[in-house]
Amino acid sequence: MMFLIDRFREIIERIDKQFEGSKFEPAWQTMSTFFFSEKTVTKMSGPHVRDNTDLKRYMTVVMAAAGPALLASIYFFGWRSLAMVVLSYTIGIVIELVFAIFKNEEVTEGMFVTCILFPLILPPMLPFWMAAVGIAVGIIIGKEIFGGTGKNIFNPAIVGRTFIAITFPVQMASQWVPPFKGGLGGFLHWSQSADVITTATPLGNFKNGMPDGLWDMFIGSTSGSFGETSAVLIIAGGLFLMATKVANWRLPAATISSAMVLAYLMNMSNPEQYASPIYHLLGGGFLFGAFFMVTDPVSAPFSSAGKWVYGILIGVVVIVIRNLSGFTEGMMFAILLLNMFAPVIDDAVLGIKYGRGK
Repeated sequence: MMFLIDRFREIIERIDKQFEGSKFEPAWQTMSTFFFSEKTVTKMSGPHVRDNTDLKRYMTVVMAAAGPALLASIYFFGWRSLAMVVLSYTIGIVIELVFAIFKNEEVTEGMFVTCILFPLILPPMLPFWMAAVGIAVGIIIGKEIFGGTGKNIFNPAIVGRTFIAITFPVQMASQWVPPFKGGLGGFLHWSQSADVITTATPLGNFKNGMPDGLWDMFIGSTSGSFGETSAVLIIAGGLFLMATKVANWRLPAATISSAMVLAYLMNMSNPEQYASPIYHLLGGGFLFGAFFMVTDPVSAPFSSAGKWVYGILIGVVVIVIRNLSGFTEGMMFAILLLNMFAPVIDDAVLGIKYGRGK
């Protein structure tokens, strides 16, 4: 086995030399570093952690954590879900490669996470061309114009979804379909029939006086975006992210706890008008956003106290939007709003903790 691995490594290294210095080196490096970790090491003499877990493998953990939600999306809504992911990666990789080649830089790994998270927050019957527009806007406007991964202010996947939600409100807010149930579910189907585009999401059903069952919301057999319906699998993926320390636990903990407290207080004041905390927790994109979007290390604060403030504010804003506005959902707006204030939060935290220089 080791002989085969060594031979494979030799082949990869030969191809590396062929592409070295060429315009297409970024494209090849994108593929080659998935097979083997970076062989170069720092030349600095100071203390460093020696580990083969580079940024690409860090992002791979996030993609693996989203895997259960992707499988659930296929089971509940058919193979159209996987086709949407393939489309997202195709558009995203092409755009990223074009920028990398013309800027003579390496392909940034954040794109791989954006391309799997973005389709999972889309309605099952959204036209493919609209999804293509959304991922293109998310990567170009949400990331590339800021300089690429690590320099963007906003979460690119949320930027793309917000753009098409505002541009195509009918397709994004009213064309929901019921999930497949029983047996192999959507694994035997491409998608639901367009004739059944009438079902509202759990949050919409509550406002219409017909709330969904909590068990259905927990396992995922409700209407909603591709990867946002199965709370149990989203929680499993989120726990995996925190166990591997890829996601900081403070962010989802703060987001969920603040949202639950405010939802409880509002529900106690008027249970017929305001849903219970558990209903808010399981409904819509709250859990998916809390575990996979709020925890984005680039657009979130870097200080520990700042993470608590950031998460608490997101949780509060989500419940306020859901209960007091005309929108049934509120996660994407809350995240985008707090993305803008993340640097301010860090600045305030550091100022309080260490004082201001004269």
